[in-house]
Amino acid sequence: MPNEPVIRLTAFASVLIAMALWELAAPRRRQTLSRTARWPSNLGIVIVDTLILRLLFPAGAVGLAVLAESRGWGVFNAIELPRWSAVLASVVALDLVLYLQHVLFHRTPALWRLHRMHHADLELDVTSGVRFHPAEIVLSMLIKLAAIAALGAPAIAVIIFEVLLNASSMFSHANVRIPIRLDALLRLMVVTPDMHRLHHSVIQRESNANFGFSLPWWDRLFHTYRAEPEAGQEGMTLGLENFRSPRELRLDKMLLQPLRSDQG
Repeated sequence: MPNEPVIRLTAFASVLIAMALWELAAPRRRQTLSRTARWPSNLGIVIVDTLILRLLFPAGAVGLAVLAESRGWGVFNAIELPRWSAVLASVVALDLVLYLQHVLFHRTPALWRLHRMHHADLELDVTSGVRFHPAEIVLSMLIKLAAIAALGAPAIAVIIFEVLLNASSMFSHANVRIPIRLDALLRLMVVTPDMHRLHHSVIQRESNANFGFSLPWWDRLFHTYRAEPEAGQEGMTLGLENFRSPRELRLDKMLLQPLRSDQG
């Protein structure tokens, strides 16, 4: 518990720097907007999200996991399982919950208004993976807390899940080139950038596919998987049709986006 913030911050910074360097060395797509046009707002929203979560949920998800274990709440506190299996099952189950939540945010109009800010980024890179509206982050935390309490997920499983979720989100959004054959192998175990990039296509039938965060299995299991965009990885258009102005990349525009009409 005392080391959780340090663990998460260290993992976040390490993955952010590693992926940013990879993007410089081997980009997948040529980007027309500079990092200086996008990064201040994308990273600024991370600060806003973090402050709000710390204010509303000071103990966080790990604190609830500790409380659930002390009170005997949840499935894994009610049945006898080896510790390692409870940890593994909790991480996989929480990833499934995030997949289902992601689908829900796309298919419920009111929730889509919150989530579409994430999709309004006109380019895709490592910072897109942490670009989420504060209201969506709060709702996501409430869903996560309910799942943790219901599962009785061990605290160590929650820490592992949170670190993996953050790292995999930055990895899957990164503008990095991975050899096609290696990408095909990686897709058996993790969500790769080429797999997830399609989800940010301006074409709706493509953006309503490949919802997975860390594990790629749920999309295949629930038939929401698409292998490749119609226009190809380098030819596809990213973002939303009605929010194409570079002004939409400003932090104030991002925060007010849910209040805007669908027409921009």
